[in-house]
Amino acid sequence: MIADEHLLLVLHKVPRADSAEREGALFWRSAEGQWHRSDGKRGIDTLREHLNRYDAAIDQVEAAYDKGATAQDYFEVLEAIVPLHRATSNQYAALQAAREGLPDVRELITMRDIAGDIERAADLLHADAKNALDYQVARQAERQSQYANEMAESGHRLNLMAALFLPASVLAGAFGTSLNSGLEDAPPWVFWSVLMGSFIIGIMIWAMTSATARRRK
Repeated sequence: MIADEHLLLVLHKVPRADSAEREGALFWRSAEGQWHRSDGKRGIDTLREHLNRYDAAIDQVEAAYDKGATAQDYFEVLEAIVPLHRATSNQYAALQAAREGLPDVRELITMRDIAGDIERAADLLHADAKNALDYQVARQAERQSQYANEMAESGHRLNLMAALFLPASVLAGAFGTSLNSGLEDAPPWVFWSVLMGSFIIGIMIWAMTSATARRRK
């Protein structure tokens, strides 16, 4: 807000990720060039101190980003940087408007440039954290897909083994009953012939199952 060479900046203190409330920070520049802050402090350094707090907060979030290794870590970084990113963007816009409204106030150029650097740092960190989170999510989905394929292949192998030995198991169960089959006194070659025949049938079933699986792929 600018009137009669007076400037009133309505900014926000550094927001916290765990709170939706925003605490205001008012800066007034008189027509004589004196700076005042809403807490009673004076001087342009009060505005610089305000900006330095944002810079320190972003550095803290960036340190957490550098230590991140999981999707949860990057999600927490995003939770912290999103309000900072929004606040720094609005802060830069306010200082840019003040600079345009009072083009002869040179200290506004410095403060505007500092705010611009802070806004760009927050923007880059927000983009990096989002990309890292998307990568972790995609990587986890790829791993789950790989595990699912491995489980499907293992199940297919078990099915092939079951198909191979199924006829022999059926014959063994049938001849293992206590009922008379008429082959109790048969010569040994009958047993071996039946066993080999069951394996041949099992191999045929295995071949048909494999061919069906290949056609599905």
